[in-house]
Amino acid sequence: MRKQSVVAADWWDYTTIDDELVRDAARLTVRDVEQLSRPGFRVLLYDTLEEFYLAQALEYVEAWRQSTADNPCGVCGPIGPTEQLPLVALIVNAMEIDLAKLDAHFWGMDEWVENGEAVPTDHPLSFARCDMDLCFNRIRADLRIPEANLHFPSGDLQAFSESFSAVRCAVMQGGQGDVKHWAFNDPVRREGAYADAPPTPDQYRELGTRIVDLHPMTVMQNARTSGGGNIALVPTQAATVGPRETWQCDKVSIWHAGNHDNAFGMRLTALMISKDIQDSAVPMSLLAGHPNVQFNYLRGAIGSCDVEMH
Repeated sequence: MRKQSVVAADWWDYTTIDDELVRDAARLTVRDVEQLSRPGFRVLLYDTLEEFYLAQALEYVEAWRQSTADNPCGVCGPIGPTEQLPLVALIVNAMEIDLAKLDAHFWGMDEWVENGEAVPTDHPLSFARCDMDLCFNRIRADLRIPEANLHFPSGDLQAFSESFSAVRCAVMQGGQGDVKHWAFNDPVRREGAYADAPPTPDQYRELGTRIVDLHPMTVMQNARTSGGGNIALVPTQAATVGPRETWQCDKVSIWHAGNHDNAFGMRLTALMISKDIQDSAVPMSLLAGHPNVQFNYLRGAIGSCDVEMH
C-alpha cells in the first residue's frame, strides 16, 4: 500500500512517494542540480533575476519569429510567473516585430472555473485578463497578434485542444506549483479506480484539456501568491491544458524563480525527470517522457533543504 498524504488524505500528492527518494532529493546541492541534465532534459541556471526573466521573455520572441503565414507557430505561456510578460511587450515594440504579419499564436495555459464555466475577464484573478493587461495590450496596435490567434481555455475546450493540432506550438512554458504541477495538472483524488494507487504515467498522459478539481495545496498556494492569503477569492476548479496538448509542443520549458515551489520541490522534480522516475502523484515527473524539456533556475533561489527555525 502507498502512504497516505500528510496534507490531504483524500488525494494523491508527493507526500505519498518513497522515503528514500525524498532523502535523495533533499541532499542535492546546487551543483548537483546543475548536473542533472541528460539527453532530452536540460538544466540551466541564471545568476541574476534580470537574466532569468529576460531569457524567459526571449523564448516568446524566438518562438514567434519562427512563424510564417505558411507555417504558423506560437508559444503557450503561464500565469505564474508573470514577470516576463511586460518584457515580451517591450522587446516586440523595440524590435518592431509584426506579429500579425508572422501569423504568430499564443495559448494561455489555464483559467479559473466557477459554476462550471471559465471565469470572465472581469474576475479579479482572471488569467486571460492578466495576459492581456501585462503583455498583449502593451504591444503596439500595429504589431499585435490577431485576436483570432489568441487561444484561452474558456468556452469550447475541444476547439482549444484542437488548435494545438492546427498550429505548431514551439514552446510550452510553465512554472511549478507546490503540488508539483505544470498548468493545473494536479494529482487526482484518492478514490474509485485510484483508491490504492494513482493513475499510471500512461493513463495520466492521455488527459487532454479539461476542467479539474484543484488539490487543496494548489488552492492554498494561489491564495498566498495572488490574493494575500484570502482563500475565499480562489476557485476550487480550473480549466487546464493537458498532457495530450503538452506532448504536441516541440519543447517544454519550466521556470523556477523560487516564488512558487520550495527548495525541496525544485530538487525533487528535476531528480525524477533526470532519473526517469515517473509517478503521477508528482505530475511534473511525467515530463521525463517528453523528448525536449528544459528546467530554468535562478541560482540564488534554489536554496537548501537544511533545517532552519524561524
